Amino acid sequence: MRTIIATAFISLDGVVQAPGGESGYRSSGWTMTSVPFDPAAYELKGTEQQEATALLLGRRSYQAFAPIWPQMTEEFPGYNAMPKYVVSTSLGAKDLVHNWGEITILRSAADVARLRAGEGGPISIHGSATLIHSLQEHQLIDRYHLLVFPVLLGAGKRLFSDADLPAQKLKLVDSAVYANGIQKNVFDVLR
Repeated sequence: MRTIIATAFISLDGVVQAPGGESGYRSSGWTMTSVPFDPAAYELKGTEQQEATALLLGRRSYQAFAPIWPQMTEEFPGYNAMPKYVVSTSLGAKDLVHNWGEITILRSAADVARLRAGEGGPISIHGSATLIHSLQEHQLIDRYHLLVFPVLLGAGKRLFSDADLPAQKLKLVDSAVYANGIQKNVFDVLR
């Protein structure tokens, strides 16, 4: 069985929307403006890229990343080379870019469950708040990699589903606090 890892930049009040400057959100780019840059705080991102064997994305995140990430050959060589899975009920093969390696469309949480049950290494989810909510509701997330920023954003898409779900226990397996106030929290989901 593979491990599905939801990785996120998250505000202290749980917002994950538009951390890198995506349009359409009033606090877009908040990771770049809320704290001074500290390379140590982002080491987790390099580790994720080395350990992941596939990317899992929701439609909106795929459409945001696909025009940009393939050109970021120095920043994302691992992600650009690995297989990508996009969960969407509306995308077709004609909607996929052709310069980002192997891309497979999955149609449902059941498709994700089959992918997770197969052979292979960790699968990393970036962005994709709506997909993460669905996978939480279907108990398909195995680990969370969170970089918590010391900022309150108020409104915005949140990482955790607000569906009426049973309590989910987590185990903190790694943590650190950096000079700029960012906290790294890595949690395994206990079942």
